[in-house]
Amino acid sequence: MDVATTRAEVGIRELKNGLSKYIERVRAGEEVIVTDRGHPVARLSSVDASQDRLADLVSAGLVRPPASRERHVPKRRIKAKAPVSDLVAEQRR
Repeated sequence: MDVATTRAEVGIRELKNGLSKYIERVRAGEEVIVTDRGHPVARLSSVDASQDRLADLVSAGLVRPPASRERHVPKRRIKAKAPVSDLVAEQRR
């Protein structure tokens, strides 16, 4: 999917009533966002559309690829001062 792909929003009832019309729009490369009472709930896009969103963003110049494919691995494992569950509970407050 090209980042510049056009999008349409359609409610569930309108989609049901005009499904063939919206399928044709998807075949033409348009993305259709399905809404339920104004809230987006689904996305219709072409099966041929790219599933690699990161590659799409890189090709559009919106993000840069990593400088290296290597991941940084710490030399030693970090030891927790307290149980991780305590840290999670503290973050939820």
